[in-house]
Amino acid sequence: MTDHSDTDRRLFLQTAGLGAAGMAMTALGLPGTSQAALLAPTRPMAAGSSPTLGPLRQIRAGELDIAYIEMGPPKGQVAILLHGWPYDIHCYEEVAPLLAKAGYRVIIPYLRGYGATRFVAADTLRNGQQAALAQDVIALMDALRIQTTTVAGCDWGARTACIVAAIWPERVTALVSVSGYLIGSQQANVMPLPPKAELSWWYQFYFATDRGERGYEANRKEFAKLIWHTASPEWKFDDAAFDRSAQAFDNPDHVAIVIHNYRWRLGAAAGDPKYDALEKRLAESPTIGVPTITLEGDANGAPHPDPAAYAKKFTGKYAHRNITGGIGHNLPQEAPKAFADAVLQAATPA
Repeated sequence: MTDHSDTDRRLFLQTAGLGAAGMAMTALGLPGTSQAALLAPTRPMAAGSSPTLGPLRQIRAGELDIAYIEMGPPKGQVAILLHGWPYDIHCYEEVAPLLAKAGYRVIIPYLRGYGATRFVAADTLRNGQQAALAQDVIALMDALRIQTTTVAGCDWGARTACIVAAIWPERVTALVSVSGYLIGSQQANVMPLPPKAELSWWYQFYFATDRGERGYEANRKEFAKLIWHTASPEWKFDDAAFDRSAQAFDNPDHVAIVIHNYRWRLGAAAGDPKYDALEKRLAESPTIGVPTITLEGDANGAPHPDPAAYAKKFTGKYAHRNITGGIGHNLPQEAPKAFADAVLQAATPA
């Protein structure tokens, strides 16, 4: 779910007494994820289309064959919009047309483990750690020959956008991030939070168990709908909207990626050593100097930090906006105009 988690932990750790936590499970030398999940077979799938966003495109980018939507003029200023868990590209089904109408070339990729995005090689580690997701964005930009872009996202997508802006600022025109600064580390996440805060992360601990992995495999759509309701308690989405997104969870690598993502955060699964240097930089909480707008809904049912706690992490032009009207965690889908306006204005935030 939300990618407030690492920031929440970092902020809580500054004010709460700390202790140690850990767990050990092993497979292929990586604790916490089964061999079957890590080496889940890749099978080809036609890109297809979205009834609200149009045809999907596919492109080889790094470890992945990425499925994505493209909308707007081919030579327009680029905006890459990144979804999270348990959501998909339809977070942006109303945002994308607004940006395209304003002259933007809009790119909305399915993250690894979602929709028609597939791993190129069957034996590639099904890795959900934050560095891998960020590297996917750079690989996509390189494959599409995009030199610079505005990056915008919510949930996992917000964290990924923050990382891309922090580590590759020369590739980023501006940043829009729901719930602010979300870059984290395993070092911070091994330390416990106060009990009330830990309660909000029940699913993270569930996913750390074999029972949780089997439960998510068997009930991924029911699980997603529960999170939609709890993270956005005032959002009156209909079955059609949910079903459009729920199809993305049928990806054969979806469970492996989600389980690894949350286990990695707790230190219950190792990452890929090739990302060690990048993760070391991210663990230092790098500042973000590109022009940025952060957003928060007034009815976000997921745990999230106070905007004042992360404002100093943005050292360039910066603005924060609270979006009212019962807006929950999936802000771009619940308040598309507010999100689109932030993307349009992010390069020069007030």
